[in-house]
Amino acid sequence: MINLSTDWIYQQYVKEFGNKLLPTDFYYDALGRRVMTETYHIRRGTCCGSGCKHCPYEPAHKKGVKTLKSK
Repeated sequence: MINLSTDWIYQQYVKEFGNKLLPTDFYYDALGRRVMTETYHIRRGTCCGSGCKHCPYEPAHKKGVKTLKSK
């Protein structure tokens, strides 16, 4: 289990949304890393620029971008 007091992704989420991380916001990969879902990123509202696997913004991985990719 990940120690939430040292998890920077969790700390950023709490800073922006409060302490209400939804079960659909993330999953843990095979190495135990927290992976944020597309749902989380859309609710966040902008790209964080961290190179996230499920980045829904266009262009991807560019901090501050608010334009969602068309499906």
